[in-house]
Amino acid sequence: MIRVLFAGTPDVAVPSLRMLAGDTEHFEVVAVLTRPDAPRGRGRRLEPSPVKQAALELGLPVLECDPNEPAFVDELLATGAEAAAVVAYGRILKETVLEALPMGWYNLHFSLLPQWRGAAPVQRAIWAGDTLTGATVFRITRGMDSGPILAQSTTEIGPHETAGDLLSRLADDGSHLLAAALQAIADGQIQPVEQPVGAYEIAEKIRVEDAHIRFDVPAFAVDRQIRACTPNPGAWCFVDVEGAHSVVDDGVAGDGVDDNSAITMHVLQARVADTSNTADDANAANAQAHDAAPADLAPGALVATKKHVWVGTASGPIELLQVKAQGKKAMTAADWARGARLTPQARCR
Repeated sequence: MIRVLFAGTPDVAVPSLRMLAGDTEHFEVVAVLTRPDAPRGRGRRLEPSPVKQAALELGLPVLECDPNEPAFVDELLATGAEAAAVVAYGRILKETVLEALPMGWYNLHFSLLPQWRGAAPVQRAIWAGDTLTGATVFRITRGMDSGPILAQSTTEIGPHETAGDLLSRLADDGSHLLAAALQAIADGQIQPVEQPVGAYEIAEKIRVEDAHIRFDVPAFAVDRQIRACTPNPGAWCFVDVEGAHSVVDDGVAGDGVDDNSAITMHVLQARVADTSNTADDANAANAQAHDAAPADLAPGALVATKKHVWVGTASGPIELLQVKAQGKKAMTAADWARGARLTPQARCR
């Protein structure tokens, strides 16, 4: 049996914690290290991380101390842990901490390392148009996600899969991979393999301003951006509609626009429009009359029918399926458009 310290913070780490805690034949989770309670929601009330909530439900001791504090190593050793399992903990660990446990620290990372090292591997893989990804268990060393690999699993990225969907799937599959890798290393049945040296894409964190949708690129690129930014930080754009207001009160970093006809809208779901049945001479007017996607729509131009909402891109239109407009609840794009008083000049930017 391996005495394990588990370190993690968000929802995607919870399946691995539950997996290790539930396998009492092979593991004893002696403590859980997570980030301190953080303010969330409109009221900014302090709330525990998802990992802390799960640890308390499981009756496990919780550590919320700073691993960079000198006293942390003593606290770590006091747990009696032999190894540490890390999933999306979110803190860089010092070498003295990494060397404190006899078996070492092992991380479950949601990419096929060495590709997409960094904070947002799933989001960046979708945005780049990758069709294949996976999970990797590696031993943590001083470099960023560059330690020797114990195990990997692969999976295809669905054509309509969002980052949230894919992360949830990888979190469940990866929990089994992590448990199996830890057991194999303890039994001496696996030899970590050093990652190949080379230039690889870094998965930089996606900021709110990065999620501002561009419509001057092809439809497939718009679709990738929206899926990569869903649910966090959330893909968004400005929409010019009659009678709207420009108060941006939802934390979105805007582009400096300040007028009386722009609202901020989050796009929760979209897809590249099907124009296979559209007549060659279809235009915006015909689309509204026949409920068909317009074949020729300028980038950002917005057209709505009773059942559909389309936005032009640099290639063909993209269809908005679910949105959350400023000051409104999430709804279908068609329901939003019916109440938005759209004019022929309406556009997204």
